[in-house]
Amino acid sequence: MLLRSLITFVINVSIVQHYAAAQAIAPSYDRVKDVIYGRSWGTSLTMDVFTPKANRNGVGLILVVSGGWYSSPDAINGNMMTWFIKPMTDRGYTVFAVCHGSAPRFTIPEAISDVNRAVRYIRYHAKDYSIDPDRLGIFGGSAGGHLSVTQGVNPLPPNEKSPDPVDKTSSAVQCVGCFFPPTDFLNYGAEGKMAVGAGGILLPFQASFDYRTFDDKVKKFVTVTDDQKIREITRNISPLYFVDPKDPPILVIHGDADVLVPYEQATRLMKKLEEAGVDHKLITKPGANHGWLGVEKDTLTIADWFDAKLLKKTPATTQATTTESK
Repeated sequence: MLLRSLITFVINVSIVQHYAAAQAIAPSYDRVKDVIYGRSWGTSLTMDVFTPKANRNGVGLILVVSGGWYSSPDAINGNMMTWFIKPMTDRGYTVFAVCHGSAPRFTIPEAISDVNRAVRYIRYHAKDYSIDPDRLGIFGGSAGGHLSVTQGVNPLPPNEKSPDPVDKTSSAVQCVGCFFPPTDFLNYGAEGKMAVGAGGILLPFQASFDYRTFDDKVKKFVTVTDDQKIREITRNISPLYFVDPKDPPILVIHGDADVLVPYEQATRLMKKLEEAGVDHKLITKPGANHGWLGVEKDTLTIADWFDAKLLKKTPATTQATTTESK
């Protein structure tokens, strides 16, 4: 039940029932399904593209379709369109709903690589989608939030030696907005407590942390078992450690009673952003767990954030910390 709720990002069934009628309304966007943005070991990586029928603002938003690092095109339907996509297309944003290589087959480092590839593809084809390649935002919830923050603070460098021009394109984004993202898997809920392993909160998602390397001599994947190497990779997938003054504006919305992604993951990230002088904001949901009634209103708050940071070509220079309770 927990995995299913994470895949669809929101755990409260009553919200689904409340907004079921909205799905019957004629869409205000055109949708192109299963656009292949890359391949991973023979597996096609796809995204759905949602283009507003009117009042396009020239900005592209990347929705990371991920819950528990499970990612499926099936999750793009239903409540995800109601809560995450339609509010953005209604404001003129072109939305790219990106699926990455999914658990349990693929691990978090591979998902990070896939999202980088998606951003490169979107930027390279910006003219085809009538968007500004220098105004790209990214958003998601839970695992999708983690991948969004990671993309914001630690985009992978372009591969200048690749024969594919997409790989030579920047994967940097200009704004991040997300719900309850994990940010430090080495200190998860308490100092020195790993997110996985004995007693780890994310133990049910161990497959995503079963890191592997490709042994070119025997042409097969080998699971990483060395403790020091595991810690090194775990640090490398924790966005907290890559914050620097060049990072884009970041908004986090998080419940202070979250039992899956501890609230301190948000507060510690905010402290790092503050120290680096990065434009940031934390909105706290008092008493909220990993999802809450009224989440659609908070998606509008993320839309407001993107409006403020992306609708002008000149990035905001004000750097401040704002913590709100709602």
